[in-house]
Amino acid sequence: MDSVLTQVSASALLYNNLLTVESFANDSVWAGLIQIFVLIGALLIGNLLRRVIPFMRKSLIPSALLGGTIVLLLKLIPAVNEFINNDLMETVTYHCLALGFIATALKKNTGNKKTTTKAILESGVLQGSVYSMQAMLGIGITILLSVVAGFPLAAGGVLLALGYGQGTGQALNYGKIFENDYGFTGGTTFGLSIAAIGFFVASIVGVVYLNILRKRGKLRVITSNESVVQHKLEDFVGENEIPNTESVDKFTINIGFVVIIYGIVYGIMRLVNVNLIWGFNFLLGSLLALLIRLTLNFLSKKKVLKREPTNNFLLDRISGFMFDMMIIAGVAAIDWNQFSSMWWQLIIICVVGAVATFAYIRVVANNIYKGYEHEGFISMFGMMTGTASNGMILLREIDPKLETPAASNMVYSGLPAIVFGGGLLLVLGYCPKGLTESIITFAILLVACVAFNLVLFRNKIFRRKKVTAKAGDIEQEAPSEQAVQSVDDTTQE
Repeated sequence: MDSVLTQVSASALLYNNLLTVESFANDSVWAGLIQIFVLIGALLIGNLLRRVIPFMRKSLIPSALLGGTIVLLLKLIPAVNEFINNDLMETVTYHCLALGFIATALKKNTGNKKTTTKAILESGVLQGSVYSMQAMLGIGITILLSVVAGFPLAAGGVLLALGYGQGTGQALNYGKIFENDYGFTGGTTFGLSIAAIGFFVASIVGVVYLNILRKRGKLRVITSNESVVQHKLEDFVGENEIPNTESVDKFTINIGFVVIIYGIVYGIMRLVNVNLIWGFNFLLGSLLALLIRLTLNFLSKKKVLKREPTNNFLLDRISGFMFDMMIIAGVAAIDWNQFSSMWWQLIIICVVGAVATFAYIRVVANNIYKGYEHEGFISMFGMMTGTASNGMILLREIDPKLETPAASNMVYSGLPAIVFGGGLLLVLGYCPKGLTESIITFAILLVACVAFNLVLFRNKIFRRKKVTAKAGDIEQEAPSEQAVQSVDDTTQE
């Protein structure tokens, strides 16, 4: 009897321990998985709110952002704040960024693009120009704030380009580097906060802009029936692919490619072992995935590879899941204590960045996206303040069947954008070293902005010169025309 009572008491004690928040948070077996439960649960709640609340649905705010905001608000409760593991949230954000990019870069080009090489290159130049402009404005503001108001890092504002232009993952990467290596207290939260605000800017400002255009009669309202996109079988299954079910599931094969590529990326970064290289995990992953993609294409062309092992639809699902997890974990990782110490500086940078990005892309879109200016603008604005998903969601509101080249420009401009925006990544290891280095970086970014705009507005700039030259020729010829007119009058007399 005593042994039974002892066993019952032990079971009760174990049950009570399991009910405590501290036990859940610190359990070595369940700790990580419970944090994933929180992320997935918040994501589903966010999706439910977006579906049942008309305002949320019309706002086009991503479900992942709503879920992350729910977790962030719950962290105001001390017990919940202790329960959420910020380190794990940052880890999820960091890895999901790279995994999502790898899955995207691994996709096979189907050749169905509706754009031109010129438009793709100009879209890449536009993205590089926006990166430079956002970084220049951000670092310019924090240089002033560091001198006047004692802002902790003069180069901190460069995170505007990473949070707005490149999203949560990059903002986390370099915010953490600035915090750990250069003394930017709260740098991680600062970068993540910019990225979170960028998602709201992309969604809310984008929706307001679309509604204004509709009220002015410049856009046709899309009915619910028209907004439903009809998919074909080839959207799900490519030509000559491996079967869905063999000894290894097709989905498992695609995940395997993504994970193995990321494992190789880790090996490369470990071999180089330079602090800055760890922030380039997404870039190395994208380039390696592209190399693997080209290799698979070559082997298929030479008939060495009998069947295509990857599937674009499944890779889209993998990247979509990774980016959703990246967004929700990135927002959930924001630290309220550090956020409250620099909220007004954050608002200044984000407002200036949003206004400048909106105005600049609007002007450039009118110049390079002839015939689909609104579609080109809204897709690029959504992407350059939020993510490509934001841009695509906004674009579908006015182009549900993706009939314009706007969607293709977004998809295929990724590689040239990396090339043209690569200069920004190069200065990230230089600018936080001191005030002088930050000022020099500001000057470099200003020169880059001028160079990009010379390319984007080359037709207008050089055409004006030609028009001016022709106008001068006409003025020189004017006296001779008057002389001819005088001769004609004399002849008539």
